[in-house]
Amino acid sequence: MHVLQYLELSAQRFPEKTALIDDTESITYAAYRNLTKRIGTAIARTTNAVNRPVVVFIDRNAAGICTLLGVTQSHNFYVPVDASQPIDRIRTILSSMQPALMIAIHGNLPEGLDSDIPVLEYDEIIETEPDDALLNARMRTIVDTDPLYAICTSGSTGVPKGVLISHRSVLDFIPVFTRTFGLDENDVFGNQAPFDFDVSVKDIYSALYLGATLFVIPKVCFVMPKKLVEALDDRNVTTIIWAVSAMCIAAGMNAFKHRVPRHLKHIMFSGEVMPVKMLNIWRENVPDATYVNLYGPTEITCNCMYYIVDREFAPTETLPLGIPFENEDVMVLNEQDRPVQPGETGEICVRGTCLALGYYNNPERTAAAFVQNPLNHAYPERIYRTGDLAKRNEDGTLVFAARKDFQIKHMGHRIELEEIETHIGAVEGVTRVCCLFDAARNKVVACFTGEATKEQIIAFLKQKLPKYMIPNIYVHRDEMPLNKNGKIDRRKIREEYDV
Repeated sequence: MHVLQYLELSAQRFPEKTALIDDTESITYAAYRNLTKRIGTAIARTTNAVNRPVVVFIDRNAAGICTLLGVTQSHNFYVPVDASQPIDRIRTILSSMQPALMIAIHGNLPEGLDSDIPVLEYDEIIETEPDDALLNARMRTIVDTDPLYAICTSGSTGVPKGVLISHRSVLDFIPVFTRTFGLDENDVFGNQAPFDFDVSVKDIYSALYLGATLFVIPKVCFVMPKKLVEALDDRNVTTIIWAVSAMCIAAGMNAFKHRVPRHLKHIMFSGEVMPVKMLNIWRENVPDATYVNLYGPTEITCNCMYYIVDREFAPTETLPLGIPFENEDVMVLNEQDRPVQPGETGEICVRGTCLALGYYNNPERTAAAFVQNPLNHAYPERIYRTGDLAKRNEDGTLVFAARKDFQIKHMGHRIELEEIETHIGAVEGVTRVCCLFDAARNKVVACFTGEATKEQIIAFLKQKLPKYMIPNIYVHRDEMPLNKNGKIDRRKIREEYDV
C-alpha cells in the first residue's frame, strides 16, 4: 500500500473537482494525478534510484505539492527544503541527505548553490508525457514501510536531522485524523504551514484522502490581516490546521476587526503551547467552530494526542494535551522509567505505527531516541522518547510542562538551542555562549562573552540560520557562571534573567 492510492481514488471520484488552489492557479484532481505522473516519469527517466531522497525546493504554491507527490510516483521519497534559507544551511542539508536529485520550482534554485547533484526544473518536467508502464514497474516493488518523506529538523551538532516517515505511518494516521473530527469531501482546507513543516502533512493528505479542496494561503495574508480573513471567507475555507504562532499573529493583528470568516468549522493548532489569551480572541470572534489542541513531534507522524476545547479557559491556565489518537499509545515515564502518578511530571513517550523509521543516515541519533519500551521485556517494541515533559494532574489530565533538554518549540518550529550556540560560537570575537528560551515571552535569549557585538552576531547568523532560529534578545556578559563540573551554569543564568 502507498499514499498514491488516495490520489487515484479521489481522481476517479472527483476528476473535475478542484483539488489545489493557490494565488495563481487552480488544479483539478484529474490534472493533479496527471501532473504527478509527468513529474514521476521525468524523475524515473533521469535516475534509476529507488527509495532515495529527492530534494524539492519549495515555495507556497500548488506546484510544490504536485512535485512532492511526483517524487512519490517515482518510488523515491521527498525532502522539502525552503529555498530562501541561508545557502550554508542548504549545503549542510544536501551533505547530510545526499539526494539523488534536486527539483526547482518556477526557477527557485537557490542562488550560489554549487553542487554536482542533478537538477530538474518543474516547468520543464511537467511537459513530459506520462509513462504508466515505467511508473507501474517502479511502484510494483513498493511496500508500506518504504519512506514517503523526510523533514529536516534542527540538530544539536549544527547538522539538521532528516526525520524519515513511511507510507504506513501516514496511511494509518490520516483516516483516523479525518474521522475523529468529522471531516469529509466537502471541506476546504486553508493551508498555512510551509511544506517543510509537518503540520502541512495533515493538510496535504487529509484533502487527498477525502477528495476535499486544499487552498494554499498566500504568504502576504499573514502580514495583512484584512487579506487573511478575506481569503478564508472568499475561498469558503472550513478547516484550518495552523501553527500556534500563525494563530497568534492573526489574533494579535486584530484580523477580525475587518471581517469574520463565515465558513470556518474546524480550527486546530499545534507546534507549541497555545496562549489562552490568544485562543479566546479566536473563540470570541468565531464562536461556532470546534477548536482542537494538537500535540506531537515530527518523529511520530504529526500528532499523537488531541484535546477538543470544551470549556472556557482563563489566560493563566494551560490547555490539556488531551487523549491519544486511535492506534497510538502515549506513556508518561518518570526518571525510573515508570508511569507517573497524579501530580508527577515525566517524559512523554509514544508507541505505535506512527513512529518514524528514524533519522536518515544517522544510526546513533536514531538509537538514542527510538528505544526499547522499558515496560515491555517480552519482545522487541520501539518507543520514541519525545524529550517533552508533561504533568499528570490530579484529575488524570496531561498538560505540557517543559522540554527535557535544550530543544524548544519557537514560532512553530522544533529548535535545538545547542545548534544556535554552535553558530554563535563560530562568530569571531565570541568566547562563550549560552542560549535560553523565555517561554513566557516566546523569546530566544543569547548570552555571550567576548569582544563581538550584537550586530556582528546577527549579521553572521543571517547567513547561517533561518529567521526563526535567530535569537530575539542578546546579553553581553563579562564571564559565564560555571557549575561544579566546569560547565556553564544554565540554571543560574535563568535565575539571573528570570527566564
